[in-house]
Amino acid sequence: AYACIFPSKRHQPVGKDSGKTNHIERFNNTLRQRVSRLVRKTLSFSKKLENHIGAIWYFIHHYNYVLSQ
Repeated sequence: AYACIFPSKRHQPVGKDSGKTNHIERFNNTLRQRVSRLVRKTLSFSKKLENHIGAIWYFIHHYNYVLSQ
């Protein structure tokens, strides 16, 4: 289903039996909790795409920086 969206070099489908889906789901949950502007019912929700991209960019860079320490 994702073949026309994600390049085949970057998308590697895995099954639930591989044990890798929990890492992806945990990251998605952390992203949703820490970047509150992604949740529609918050005061920090923004309609500008640039604000969403900036908030996600900042979160990912900060998340990777903390993990590298």
